Amino acid sequence: MTSFFSRPLIGLSAGLILMGCGSTALVSTPIESIDTTPLKISDLSDAEKQNWGHLDLVTDTIPGMSVDKAYAEIIKNKKGETVIVAVLDSGMDLKHEDLKNVLWTNKGEKAGDGVDNDKNGYVDDIHGYNFLGESYNEQLEATRIVRLKLGDAAIQAKAKTKVDTEYAKATQQKAQYEQIFQTVKNADEAVKKELGKDTYTTKDLAGIESKDEAMQQNVGILTQMLTYEDSIAEVLEQVEGGIKYFTDQLNYNYNVDFNGRKDVGDDPYDINNLGYGNGNPQNREEDESHGTHVAGIIGAERNNGKGANGVANNVEIMSIRAVPNGDEYDKDIALGIRYAVDNGAKIINGSFGKAFSPKAQWVYDAIKYAEENDVLFVHAAGNEGADLDSPANPNFPNDQVDNGPEIADNVLTVGALASKYGSEMVATFSNYGAINVDVFAPGDEIYSSMPGNEYEYQGGTSMAAPAVAGVAALIRSYYPKLKASQVKHIIMESGLAPRANVILGGNTANTATLDEVSTSGKIVNAYNALIMADNVSRGKIKL
Repeated sequence: MTSFFSRPLIGLSAGLILMGCGSTALVSTPIESIDTTPLKISDLSDAEKQNWGHLDLVTDTIPGMSVDKAYAEIIKNKKGETVIVAVLDSGMDLKHEDLKNVLWTNKGEKAGDGVDNDKNGYVDDIHGYNFLGESYNEQLEATRIVRLKLGDAAIQAKAKTKVDTEYAKATQQKAQYEQIFQTVKNADEAVKKELGKDTYTTKDLAGIESKDEAMQQNVGILTQMLTYEDSIAEVLEQVEGGIKYFTDQLNYNYNVDFNGRKDVGDDPYDINNLGYGNGNPQNREEDESHGTHVAGIIGAERNNGKGANGVANNVEIMSIRAVPNGDEYDKDIALGIRYAVDNGAKIINGSFGKAFSPKAQWVYDAIKYAEENDVLFVHAAGNEGADLDSPANPNFPNDQVDNGPEIADNVLTVGALASKYGSEMVATFSNYGAINVDVFAPGDEIYSSMPGNEYEYQGGTSMAAPAVAGVAALIRSYYPKLKASQVKHIIMESGLAPRANVILGGNTANTATLDEVSTSGKIVNAYNALIMADNVSRGKIKL
């Protein structure tokens, strides 16, 4: 599974693409329309922060997808068709207040009777399917290659180097985070005692005049920490998250003695060994939240006065639990794609990825099967801040082999945007690549649903992919005759094309324009996409 633990104005194209939809034109953004000082996420109200990915670049100077503008000006009086979107991910909270009314329900199945009523090969699959059984923690694929001696000698050697290197790194980083946690906690307790109160501000810290060297050091530490979060409690929570992340790497992900699959009971390297898992894709663990967050980005019930608005209305979310706390198995992904296709999904969101894929052909075949059945597959580019066009940075699943021609024309790979327009527009963690990344979309500090009727900000290309899946769902809802490949190319061709030199991987020495690090060179724009979809559907534009 791709890692999710992470952290001057340059103009856009001045041209106008004059493709009319009545009086509505598909446009890019003139440089003079953007304020000389773009807004930052910190400049926005809480409501705007929670919705920044839906904002409009021209109006708000935030590189959102113009979702709100699309609803207000294009589809407000239109009635679309329902589109099933499969979330191929971790389990999700099927009872969540913002999701329970938008779940796909298999009307051919009777809940809880232990019978495959609709004869689709899956028992009691009411809202989707669970390919993980009761398991959750898992090794990474490289670790499994070492443990099971999968592949040839070269693959095994590469995997062992990866495992040994990353295990050592995780050991060191866990110790560092534990040291940071203790240092900040001690400083916090000392300052609270000094001030005689349980809460304090940076102004309070600045007012401490102690000549004690240790207290001065405490003040310096806490002042620095408050540049990262609004409170020390939030800082400690973030650091604890880091400790857990590296602990999981040591206990599960890079632990060659761990076998997370034993509770499932199948042979995960035999595609014909079927009948495993169960019909309940509800999340199993307290911190198994990824699928819930992704689902909310796509289709959290809009305008219900709760939490967040999904990008798409008219959607039904199909939950397919196939991504553990570690690397997903090729078998589960291949079968999950086929399950989604066979049960009516028109879009599949895949917010996962890995560097080794022993049975990649199974997934390639499933992607081709989806293409044959007119299903779009939207995939996250990954969070290593790396160039995916380099052979050193593979990211599976993808839609080509060794940077060759695409095996199918139904895959969109999505990189992540941050909220500040200009050089810092590409999220520091986002992967990129002119061959392997198609488009960019909002993916940093995205507010969405969490298990237990909660909501939270998360960042990753995992958040950018469902934003694009939501746009695809809008197109397929209002223009249902368009094919998956047409939807893919509409999204790629209708986006805004910044000329900004953007920083890549958080390295200020590494910059490029988006057309140098993605296939389209564009950021996704729902408003433009719907206009182009209308023109394509009426034969006014040929892709």
